Amino acid sequence: QVQLAESGGGVVQAGGSLRLSCAASTRTFSSYAMGWFRRPPGKEREFVAQIRWSGDLTYYADSVKGRFTISRDNAKNMVYLQMNSLEPEDTAVYYCARSPTSPTTQAYEYDYWGQGTQVTVSS
Repeated sequence: QVQLAESGGGVVQAGGSLRLSCAASTRTFSSYAMGWFRRPPGKEREFVAQIRWSGDLTYYADSVKGRFTISRDNAKNMVYLQMNSLEPEDTAVYYCARSPTSPTTQAYEYDYWGQGTQVTVSS
């Protein structure tokens, strides 16, 4: 059973930064791509970023490109999302997820999900 646990969410003012972390409890972590999604209040879940298993390729939603950076540490079974220049529109529950497919922005291609961490950006 794969377990993913996000942390690092919180309340931040517009223009500020947060770093989300996702810890994975699996021996095959380095064999899978990892992604971040978010669900804004009252809206559908949306793709944020993905990183390939090796960490050499990354993909971003247009809305976060240039502001967010996804990274991973396969030795620690961790994936991160550095979020800079945060905007109120970034307010959402953020989820990390695992996928055997890369690149992909489609939620149905991710097989394990964390419980999510709340990010609130105040104006």
